[in-house]
Amino acid sequence: MTKFIKLASMGLASLAFAACTTTGNVERNAAGGAAAGAAVGAGIGAISGDVKTGEGAIAGAVVGGIVGALRGNKKDQQINGGTLQRPNLDKSTRYYDDQSNRYYYYEKGTSRTFYENFELRSQG
Repeated sequence: MTKFIKLASMGLASLAFAACTTTGNVERNAAGGAAAGAAVGAGIGAISGDVKTGEGAIAGAVVGGIVGALRGNKKDQQINGGTLQRPNLDKSTRYYDDQSNRYYYYEKGTSRTFYENFELRSQG
């Protein structure tokens, strides 16, 4: 039972850390990785017989969540040019996107556009 509590707390901690981004890539990838990892872990646990299905699912969810969060973080770094800095937006003129019903700005020095919450709209 203590193994279960340790794995569950690790999974919750990884999801809590993943919730600290502006783009949502880390969260989406962590959730998807956790779901896929839980399915694979449960399958391995059921087939092997060495590990219970529930414990395999928890271990798989933890590993999948961490791998997914790392993948989302890498995607964020690629979007922001390899840095974790927010884009430098020209807020002197605001544009409206009719398709998404959201306002956006151009980044200074590039032709990329970002929504007001710094989510990438286009690569330019």
